[in-house]
Amino acid sequence: MKKRSKRKNIFILVVLILGIIQFIPVDRTSKAVDASKDFIALHKPPAGVEKMLRMACYDCHSNETRYPWYAHVAPISFWLQNHIKGGRHHLNFSEWGDYSAKKANHKLEECYEMVADSEMPMSTYVWMHGEAALSDEQIKTLNSYFISLRGPEMTPEGDLSDHGLD
Repeated sequence: MKKRSKRKNIFILVVLILGIIQFIPVDRTSKAVDASKDFIALHKPPAGVEKMLRMACYDCHSNETRYPWYAHVAPISFWLQNHIKGGRHHLNFSEWGDYSAKKANHKLEECYEMVADSEMPMSTYVWMHGEAALSDEQIKTLNSYFISLRGPEMTPEGDLSDHGLD
């Protein structure tokens, strides 16, 4: 009986904690989007590339985040907002026009590497957003676009064969 009572008390405590943390607010505000600084507005990529960027990148790497229903459920909301905050810190397509040429080139190189190495989009994002999964062909297309903006010297040795883009 005592074991059952102890488990029941632990269960009730967990449910209470989960209920209480629902009232802890998560800041989901974003800066207003200035279209004149947005990566897509500035570079006008082909429609297919724009679609890939919006589906696989913009939720975490822009001020145009589309929050799903589960973004309002703690503790997932805390974890998700932390990822978005980190994503925007590392790369924010909505603020592309504020980047110096050197920083923009560096960000293009990082985009190339992260996509080529299948580090982006993150697998945890793709689990809930299947449309964000990039096929090998889409990876090649997206990375070819990044290269076109910066040039073939993007990879350290200028050799694209490491990532199947030769």
